[in-house]
Amino acid sequence: MNNRQRELLKMLLLKEDLLIKQLSEELDCSEKTVRNDLDQLEEFLLDYPNADLIRKPGVGITLEISEEDRSTIFNSLLSSEPKSSEERVFEIAYVLLTSHKPIILQDLAHNYYVPKATIKKDMEIITEWLKDYYLELVSKPRLGTVLQGSELHKRNALAHLSQLIPTSDSEKNYVLDLFLPYEISTVRKALEDMQEKFSFAFTDEAFTSLVVHALVMIKRTRQRATVFVQELEINKAREYKEYQYTVWLFTRLESAFGMTFPEEEHVYFTWHLISSKRMEEGLQTVYDKNVTKIVNGLMEKMEVLTQFPFSDDSILLNGLEVHLYSVINRIKFGFPITNPLLVNIKKMYPYMFSMVILALEEINQAFDLEIPEDEAAYIVLHFQASIERLDRKKMEKKSALIVCHLGTGISRLLQAKIEQRYQEITIVACIGKSEVQDFLRKSQVDFIISTIPLKNLNNPQLVISPLFGKEDKEKLSQFVERLNEHNQKGFDPYVLSTYLEEDSVFLQVELEHRYEIVEMLATHLYEKGYVSKEYIHSAVNRERKSSTAIGGGIAIPHGDPSMIKQSVVVTAVLKKPIKWGEELVSVVFLLAISKKNHQDIRKIMGTIAALSESPKLVFQLTASKDYKSFIQTLKKKSE
Repeated sequence: MNNRQRELLKMLLLKEDLLIKQLSEELDCSEKTVRNDLDQLEEFLLDYPNADLIRKPGVGITLEISEEDRSTIFNSLLSSEPKSSEERVFEIAYVLLTSHKPIILQDLAHNYYVPKATIKKDMEIITEWLKDYYLELVSKPRLGTVLQGSELHKRNALAHLSQLIPTSDSEKNYVLDLFLPYEISTVRKALEDMQEKFSFAFTDEAFTSLVVHALVMIKRTRQRATVFVQELEINKAREYKEYQYTVWLFTRLESAFGMTFPEEEHVYFTWHLISSKRMEEGLQTVYDKNVTKIVNGLMEKMEVLTQFPFSDDSILLNGLEVHLYSVINRIKFGFPITNPLLVNIKKMYPYMFSMVILALEEINQAFDLEIPEDEAAYIVLHFQASIERLDRKKMEKKSALIVCHLGTGISRLLQAKIEQRYQEITIVACIGKSEVQDFLRKSQVDFIISTIPLKNLNNPQLVISPLFGKEDKEKLSQFVERLNEHNQKGFDPYVLSTYLEEDSVFLQVELEHRYEIVEMLATHLYEKGYVSKEYIHSAVNRERKSSTAIGGGIAIPHGDPSMIKQSVVVTAVLKKPIKWGEELVSVVFLLAISKKNHQDIRKIMGTIAALSESPKLVFQLTASKDYKSFIQTLKKKSE
């Protein structure tokens, strides 16, 4: 509503039988403009059941309204402030989404007291944003601009209007400001009572979303803009228990707002209840067999990719079933979400994000799904939490290998002393120096305790006396403490440098697009015999699905591990930073780590993630003149 319309509404709230001519004179505009403004006010007043604009020919215009609504509207008009450009875009988008009539740009310019060119720029912003909801603005000569698209897509856009205020507080949903306080409180209370009656609870985010969708539904029902639902879908919806929740909820809302919801709206809101995230506590799964198959398939694929026993984690199983039930139904019913944590999740958990994206490629194909990266990022948190639970269990017991050059008797005595003093350390074997390489090829340990120095090993090691005296005990205590700190930091440049080769580090690369860089690096791997030819397509296709930039000027593209013959990391240092998704990237690490070396992938990812938090070091890497200086710079952080 513009300033002139606000003044017109004030006049109607204060006086009766106002003539069009009188109004045009007081507002300093044409009579046609007054009539257009009255049409706009009629739409605005649809939100007030006890308000009616009466036009009496020859008598004038009168607003019949309850005193409660009159006071509410008048107070809101008095508190109105000039709109910012973001608020203007927000309001124009709202008008486009809710109006049945074409919108004239010149009228908008007049209403907001800005040039027409400014409104055109606003329209460009709105047009681009609406594409995500399959909606299109169409300009019709001599009529104005109209919005084309389904009612379902319009409602989705309405519910996500807050996205048009990018600088806003992410925890506040500005769409709620479009509705009256009593409407919000009534819907909120009805939903809270529904949760209590049927003994379940939505997450805070999902609950707020349901409030917004219910308010949008109420407004659009008043405007007689109902969603289209096929008869088959109506019958299917009635089979869900959530349909009964909706029936109960609508009885409350119909009584409170003095209106009746058609059957299509029952189905529409049932879909929202099915698709909303619920709290995991107290929920009994499984919701349906297909979800169970998808969850099991995803966990199996993730176990293969990460070598972590996810199937042992019942918490993960239950959490994924609850979450994916909502995800699959959001996709099915066409309720897309945006994940405000997406960028941060990519940066914080690059390894797990990459593994989930790879796993979902196979799951999407097997179950005819298309799970977007916004949804994938939430799935990452489930697997990351599981790994941290598994890691906590591992931290309770560190596995160590004893290498002793003095025979079995001394090594067993050393084992007994260590296990007696350090209950958190488990000795997995006592062997001689000649057996080390063969043992490590078959088994993994956290570190090695040796009575002699060992060369050419990646595993952390501590050299102590076979007698295990006081100094040795202190050394072992400090070693384990440093090892824990080191693992927490996740930075180990020596592991990364193990997979770097001089002819696989390209400096001063000049390519314009990230796909070209990924293809160039992957092709180099194929030509060197490290990967199969299919790996090139796999790496480029992975990049197309989701940007692999992790912040700090770094990207970590990668392909399917099953296509890797020999593990290697190939690197491109760009002459100038290029756009990589939504970020600028200067250093690219294409990771080709096979399954047999999978124990190192998390360390490599941790090292690169730590690099991304050191802009000075990344800048120094970009200045490297040769392979030697690149490696020296890379190792600086650990010194």
